[in-house]
Amino acid sequence: MDDVLRRLAAVGPFFTVPYGQEPPGPGFRPLTALYGGHLAPYVAEVGRRIGSGPGRVAASTAQFGIASRLWSIGLGCAALAGRVPDLAADRVWWRLPDEGSLQLWLPEPAARPAEGLGESVLGNLALLETGLRERYGVSPTVLRGNAASGLVGALRVLIDRVPGGAAVDLARALLAEDGALAGTGTFIHEEGLGVAFVRRSCCLYYRVPGGGLCGDCVLRTRRST
Repeated sequence: MDDVLRRLAAVGPFFTVPYGQEPPGPGFRPLTALYGGHLAPYVAEVGRRIGSGPGRVAASTAQFGIASRLWSIGLGCAALAGRVPDLAADRVWWRLPDEGSLQLWLPEPAARPAEGLGESVLGNLALLETGLRERYGVSPTVLRGNAASGLVGALRVLIDRVPGGAAVDLARALLAEDGALAGTGTFIHEEGLGVAFVRRSCCLYYRVPGGGLCGDCVLRTRRST
């Protein structure tokens, strides 16, 4: 995967992920640690940064950010090479700097077929979502919607920069009626025009001071009718 990840870094900073045996600095731990004993401090820090406090809004925002990063890495690799790194929670390491967003690192980026991306990412997120539901009462519908929205958001940025046929196919399959993210929203892709998505849930970000509604929010659609 080394060559693919090097090429992916040219797509943009949100798609860039360090890799290799040496971490790019101190303090990295597996995502399994974040989803365990570090979850409450992490959600509290997210809540502090966005001004919502350490509750459901911060928990949803934290999950959305992690989902978006995982999808960006996976979809980018799929578009560039037709293969993806293993993004299971014990294979991806993290740290949160004093400033800036969550940083990821892949110590051993083992390649797997692109068709396994959904299983890899959603299996990862399932561990996180269990903790968020138990500790913060975030609805599974909201969390699945966040995963879908993060997928489409990553795809939208990606296909503006590189040919994304393989990534579009993956997203379409995941969002199809028989896909792992079925029922989370309406997905449309038109060649040359990009992608559109309207989710059937709300990520709760409108409750952040000055947050407003996201572009794909179900509440935006309802308020316009």
